[in-house]
Amino acid sequence: MDTATRLLRLLSLLHSRPQWDGAELAARLEITPRTVRRDVARLRSLGYPIDAAAGIGGGYRLGPGGRLPPLLLEDAEAVAIAVGLRVATTTTVSGVEEAAISALAKLHQVLPVRLREQVDAISAHTTQLPQGELPAIDGGVLVTLAAGCRHTEGIRFGYRTHDGTESERSVEPLQIVHTGRRWYLVARDRDRQAWRTFRVDRISHPELTGSRYRFEDPPDPVELVAEGTGVAPWDIVGRVRVHAPADTVKKLIPPSQGMVDAVDATTCEVRFAANDLGPLVSGVIRIHWPFEILDPPELRAAVHEHARRLLDS
Repeated sequence: MDTATRLLRLLSLLHSRPQWDGAELAARLEITPRTVRRDVARLRSLGYPIDAAAGIGGGYRLGPGGRLPPLLLEDAEAVAIAVGLRVATTTTVSGVEEAAISALAKLHQVLPVRLREQVDAISAHTTQLPQGELPAIDGGVLVTLAAGCRHTEGIRFGYRTHDGTESERSVEPLQIVHTGRRWYLVARDRDRQAWRTFRVDRISHPELTGSRYRFEDPPDPVELVAEGTGVAPWDIVGRVRVHAPADTVKKLIPPSQGMVDAVDATTCEVRFAANDLGPLVSGVIRIHWPFEILDPPELRAAVHEHARRLLDS
């Protein structure tokens, strides 16, 4: 390999995993360890922060900051990124649309013709269902929240509840969850000493506090958001005992449609919620396995009435 090709290959290797031993890099590039050291020095002079540590457990790693290293993509990866960027041009995250269009233009310029045709074919025959009016998410807010989750660093922000009440929150963030319509931050509220979900579109001026923390037994973020959005806000909660393993039932009933809790190895309990019985009846009659309606009695009566109408039709 000539020097330019070798440097690109070295950058690609450093990008592929957190740390490399000098001898490993030399073997992969088919050069000497001395040449590896020279190439690392060249990359540093070009603005790439490469850290090095000697001794056992040492080696080279690509540090944060500096210039963005070039990406070497497989064909399928390039197509996936291009399609994803096209979807991102219609996202609810404010400020991302323009950046996505710019990045897509750059990628489209260098895509081989055969890959460009694949991307165009997928885009031409793909249509998104209208989502209605969804609240826009500030991209900077999302980045700050994600940084807190990644680095287990506390965050302080302003929050507006559904009734318009403003408050200041200090939290220990765990995960950001996207339901397909809205974004939520799952975090432990320090003042309330409890786990909470926060709609990201209601968060303002988040700041990293610099304080670190460790979770001993964090909850499942997806289940917490599903509980808070799919059960808690609704007037009627239906409970159904299903004689099938929880993992099997979850394949039919995802968290966005109901909560599935294991009772034992062969039984689980499903909770549906709504403001009237109609959606609950629709949820119950989708269950394939033997089941018992535990609560409320009105749901049991509505399902029986629905069954009688079907038998009489």
